Amino acid sequence: MEKRHNIVFFTGSGISAESGIQTFRDAGGLWENHNVYEVATPEAFTSNPEMVLRFYNARRQQMYEVEPNAAHQFIAQLEDRFHVDVITQNVDNLHERAGSSSVLHLHGELDKGRSSQNPNLIVPLHGKDINLGDRAPDGIQLRPHVVWFGEAVPAIEQAIPIIERADVLVVIGTSLQVYPAAGLLDYMSYHCKLICVDPSSDIQHSLSNKVIHIAESAVNGVSKLQKILFEK
Repeated sequence: MEKRHNIVFFTGSGISAESGIQTFRDAGGLWENHNVYEVATPEAFTSNPEMVLRFYNARRQQMYEVEPNAAHQFIAQLEDRFHVDVITQNVDNLHERAGSSSVLHLHGELDKGRSSQNPNLIVPLHGKDINLGDRAPDGIQLRPHVVWFGEAVPAIEQAIPIIERADVLVVIGTSLQVYPAAGLLDYMSYHCKLICVDPSSDIQHSLSNKVIHIAESAVNGVSKLQKILFEK
């Protein structure tokens, strides 16, 4: 079937949480009893690289213990009818494992490492741990390919034209409280239909009169989303 519309999905931790992935916002900002600033900043990696690597190795292992859920699968299956892009704040690979072919990770990817000095020197991990002494091709210690607090989000520049050409923008599982990612909505065209699938999200936007809000979790909300997207 000919692909007729550009649909962009902007996803956050809520979609992965339904597969069993813990989020930074669980338990008041703690993750596995770690304060996020102890494991997710450049300073933390400098002061205690072994602890940071151990933390992300555990997250990577957990990622491969869970499976994509019905929401991930629904998004992937839409490629049969539409041109679909996924922009995600998540560092897991559940979208790819569900079958999505165009996924942009704003905050990096858990299953990749990179040189501690050259952010463009990225290597696949294929589920393997990063340990002290593991080096990138430039001879520098590998670190997780994840955007930490205080670091720039270079993928934002790639995301802007994707948002600009969207006919439909679907926001799933994110409160849109994290910047600069939340600012991407400012690049929507006026004709773009904005749909939010989240049990509690309340999007305040200059185009808020155009927002369709499905107050459901990602998995429960996709059935209602399907009806909207397939309307004649």
